[in-house]
Amino acid sequence: MKTFTGKYRLCLQNKGFLFSVILGFLLLIGSLFINFYAGTYAAEKASSSVTDIILSNTRSYDLDGLFIYGFVSFWIFIALVLISYAPQKIPFTLKSIALFVAIRALFITLTHIGPFPAHAMLDVSPQSIVYDFTFGGDLFFSAHTGIPFLMALIFWKNKFLRIFFVLSAIFFGGVVLLAHLHYTIDVLSAFFITYSIHHIAQVFFKKDFALSESTVTVLE
Repeated sequence: MKTFTGKYRLCLQNKGFLFSVILGFLLLIGSLFINFYAGTYAAEKASSSVTDIILSNTRSYDLDGLFIYGFVSFWIFIALVLISYAPQKIPFTLKSIALFVAIRALFITLTHIGPFPAHAMLDVSPQSIVYDFTFGGDLFFSAHTGIPFLMALIFWKNKFLRIFFVLSAIFFGGVVLLAHLHYTIDVLSAFFITYSIHHIAQVFFKKDFALSESTVTVLE
């Protein structure tokens, strides 16, 4: 039978586990700094909008609550799953997300398409929860779609979590399209780019991936 303390006891017996967790947090924080400056640059350089097969044929829906607080709730769920169910996946997950954010930051500095004209208005004031994460010009590719799909790939062996995360990726992809906050290509490309990022992470963080795939069990 698995126990909460037992899982952590076995993880901590793995040499370098704590160091890897700390390094993962540092990489994530670093990637968020890169994302901030990349997003600011992309917003400053944003050009005109373009037509889109879905956005041009649908009206914009006010889904900013789902876009913001729905995604915040999703992050909290990820944290709870990692802490309570799969602590051995914490280092690899942190580093994979950091890699995801860094690669996306690179992409948004290369693509300067402006947001679609009719879209849900977000509160981007300094007091807003999305102030440091949403800039208006950081469109390609969709993090709201990619992050849930990345979690699906990381937890692929767990059928329930795999299905939940895949459905979450589709759900948030639908949210950003209906709110006209992303172009269709931003959403569809996220699945393919995220798949590549997951495999790159396996190469970059081999030991963390091996640990994440292990089964932590405790016999009482």
